[in-house]
Amino acid sequence: MFYVIGLGLSDEKDVTIRGLEAIKKCSRVYLEAYTSILMVQKDRLEAFYDKELILADRDTVETQSDEILHNADKEDVCLLVVGDPFGATTHTDIVLRARALKIPTRVIHNASIMNAVGASGLQLYNFGQTVSLVFFTETWKPDSFYDRIKENADLGLHTLVLLDIKVKEQSEENLARGRKIYEPPRYMSIPLAVSQLIEIESLRKTGILDPEKTLAIGLSRVGGGDENQRIVAGSLKELVEHPKEAYGEPLHSLIIVGKRLHHLEVEYAEEFAINRDTWREIAKDVYGCALE
Repeated sequence: MFYVIGLGLSDEKDVTIRGLEAIKKCSRVYLEAYTSILMVQKDRLEAFYDKELILADRDTVETQSDEILHNADKEDVCLLVVGDPFGATTHTDIVLRARALKIPTRVIHNASIMNAVGASGLQLYNFGQTVSLVFFTETWKPDSFYDRIKENADLGLHTLVLLDIKVKEQSEENLARGRKIYEPPRYMSIPLAVSQLIEIESLRKTGILDPEKTLAIGLSRVGGGDENQRIVAGSLKELVEHPKEAYGEPLHSLIIVGKRLHHLEVEYAEEFAINRDTWREIAKDVYGCALE
């Protein structure tokens, strides 16, 4: 049997009982280590699961999946995924590969940022398409995300923006020279993400990401408890100018608030606002939200 098991959002104790039972009976346990990260190190997981974990990077999962699936038709093998197994298309692909090899598969779900964003106070029913935002370079600034945000905005829906992480990435020079030298891990911060959004808005000029009129909510380490989780709400201008340390440790995510904003959402998220008066003023005057 080939299992794909969600680990949840925070630490070793977020795994479900069903997931833990499956891990303990597997002969090989792989930890997918590039689409997201937990808040604890590999050794903590190994101690709790009482299993040695094999780190699986992008290359292993996407181009060497045969190594992971080897003998999975005869023994139990699992791939551990931070969040929920189907939070990334990579995991869908490896399940399809297993099926093609006639290997029995089982997926064990868990919480992910896709539903944990409800901690912001915004209702999950009011979210549209989720988008990803990558690190810009001097020569590469992809902006296809803007069209998806606009489609959501035109319907009044919120947009969850997943921020880029770079783990075991090579520089262009090392890649060109074929040198297996990797850059230090990088995790996009909320201020950097907002600055990139504002940069594209200055080029597109549709107004959907107007820095002074667009509300947004930054989140970090959701599900990590009061000592880790941070939620900060405000206009894009407020978020980009807010001290970086106020957002806490990575991973960070961002929500662009849609115009179909309910007064209960405004009131709940107000608790996290940089400036409560500004938050309510924009919600009322720009978003047309009926507030007392």
